[in-house]
Amino acid sequence: MARWSSGLRCLLLLTAIAFIYTQVRLFKAQSEYAEKISAAVEGENQCTSQMRLLIDQISMQKERLVSLEEIVKRKEEECEQLRTLVQNLERKDVKNLFQQNQVPVAAVVIMACNRADYLERTIKSILKYHSSASSKFPIFVSQDGSNSDVRTKAMSYKQLTYMQHLDYEPVRTERPGELIAYYKIAHDMEISPDFFSYFEAGADLLDKDKSIMAISSWNDNGQKQFVHDPYTLYRSDFFPGLGWMLSKSTWDELSPKWPKAYPFMLIFIFVGSSLGQFFHQYLKPIKLNDLPIDWKSMNLTYLMEDKFVKHFADLVKGASPVYGTDLNLKISNLQGDARVTYRDQQHFEEIARQFGIFEEWKDGVPRTAYKGVVVFRYKTTRRRIFLVGPDSLEQLGIQS
Repeated sequence: MARWSSGLRCLLLLTAIAFIYTQVRLFKAQSEYAEKISAAVEGENQCTSQMRLLIDQISMQKERLVSLEEIVKRKEEECEQLRTLVQNLERKDVKNLFQQNQVPVAAVVIMACNRADYLERTIKSILKYHSSASSKFPIFVSQDGSNSDVRTKAMSYKQLTYMQHLDYEPVRTERPGELIAYYKIAHDMEISPDFFSYFEAGADLLDKDKSIMAISSWNDNGQKQFVHDPYTLYRSDFFPGLGWMLSKSTWDELSPKWPKAYPFMLIFIFVGSSLGQFFHQYLKPIKLNDLPIDWKSMNLTYLMEDKFVKHFADLVKGASPVYGTDLNLKISNLQGDARVTYRDQQHFEEIARQFGIFEEWKDGVPRTAYKGVVVFRYKTTRRRIFLVGPDSLEQLGIQS
């Protein structure tokens, strides 16, 4: 019995040793397997990461390829525009025009976008008086955008040259908070019979007086109730929004901020739409001159800076000062011109509303103002009303 018990113990001991040995081997095998699995997972993760990086690189290359394709497309469109322009110029025999020493006074540039009907109205208005001045004022239509109706309409006129401006680059402002675009476009633009004569005479002034930045045929306060004499011209410190002409030297200075420059002197005419109360109150009532004035035969030297200051000062000085409220009533009882002094912009706007003229200021200057003075006619009569700024008399050399 003792031997059997001793043998059983040995057997159990051997079994235990075998079991422990088996467990140790099993644990070692599991540890090695776990390490292999961990290594495999890490390898898989690295492979996945590399795969994603490769996919990102492929996507970036695709984007660059698309961008290059767009650039190539733009360049092809620009080349096509240049080919079209050259063909138009050749068709109009512009080279022969210069060979005959018929140097243009100014290029008339009609700026259009997407309103073919308004463009047609403007072109017809210009062509109505253009035949006698065609050699002095070549006409260009410059289209912003790709509206096909505008392009077709412009190309249908043999008397003008069509140009297209496609700008795909985003607009960047110069100052924080500056508006991306400033929209000030007339409902439609028509020209008067004296349009070309006026700008030809204005070109002489631009050459002689370097203090003049632009010549404009537009009067913001030119509504029929505020005008009387189509022969009256003024200087202004407020840049007009429509129908203006720049000298080539001024254009060369400004052109880096604009699309590609046009040759010669420039007359810009904007075509588009401006609806609502603004149009009906300020633009629709504008009086279009209907007299064929020969400006070239007139002496306009009084508009030169040194002479105009005195000329304008005499007009202001000769006006009767009017004070207080009920300005319309008080001025209606006067026989001659009237002079009303405003304290600041808010006061000016209050006075302007009483008469119905433009209230707007830009960079501290009221529309049409010269030395802070805004002048308009009183109810279509010969009588002028001068709205005079707080320091206008001093600027004009008038003792208050």
